[in-house]
Amino acid sequence: MRKALGRGIDALIPGANRGAAPEVAPAETPSPDLSIAIDKIRPNPRQPRTEFDEAALSELVGSIKVQGIIQPLLVRPMDDGDFELVAGERRLRAAERAGLTHVPVFVRAISDGESLELALVENIQRDDLSPLEEATAYQRLINEFHHTQEEVAARVGKSRPAIANALRLLKLPETIKRDLSRGRLTAGHARVLLSIDDPDAQLRAAKQIQTREMSVRDAEQLVAVRKGAAKPASRDPNRAALERQLSTALGTRVRITPKGRGGRIEIEFYSPEELEGLVDRLGNRGAGF
Repeated sequence: MRKALGRGIDALIPGANRGAAPEVAPAETPSPDLSIAIDKIRPNPRQPRTEFDEAALSELVGSIKVQGIIQPLLVRPMDDGDFELVAGERRLRAAERAGLTHVPVFVRAISDGESLELALVENIQRDDLSPLEEATAYQRLINEFHHTQEEVAARVGKSRPAIANALRLLKLPETIKRDLSRGRLTAGHARVLLSIDDPDAQLRAAKQIQTREMSVRDAEQLVAVRKGAAKPASRDPNRAALERQLSTALGTRVRITPKGRGGRIEIEFYSPEELEGLVDRLGNRGAGF
């Protein structure tokens, strides 16, 4: 079952996204077309999403009033006879607003860890998570279920560098994280701010980015100037291209600094696991350069 999680909910429930009933043993679960009273379904305490777009939710309410719920929710049975939601938070909320008393469900015996993973996969597949919600969910998978970054990547269908880069966002000051959650800054802006070591300087730069409505490229130039570096346009384009190639191959920031006929290459990492991954890539010549 664990290998299926990285491929999404349809891998766990064959045919769920096509309307076909999955083949399951009757002793294991009730019918996948079972209808359950909404008041028998508890929220998922491991739900990675903390904010829901009201406009999108209102649209879903209108659709449900006309079409009903096309894709059943995924729930798991509890000892007291109730059910806990695993996936389908938006559908459940919209169904309540639409005045439904019962909703169609798939019922599966799922562990706590699988519940979080499936909720995370569902949201990522639908692009519903904010960058911070996604990073927080990854951190929970690591902390609560003792997964490595590589294991998290496999379970949610992402690359390990993508997981590492997402986790870096959690290192930002709380003010910047709030701005990121509210859409005042993008994940690209946040990654630029992470290149600044001083939190106070990060806050000043973040305020300037918002005040001037800067693009990510403008923010990069702002940070470069603040750090006393040349603007990207004035740098050797060949060296800049090589830096981008190395950064893409290694999944982290790489800087080349010439010195005489030689120079040095700086490769950034942000956790012991990321350092170990870099060592593996360089040792196995698997970086693609």
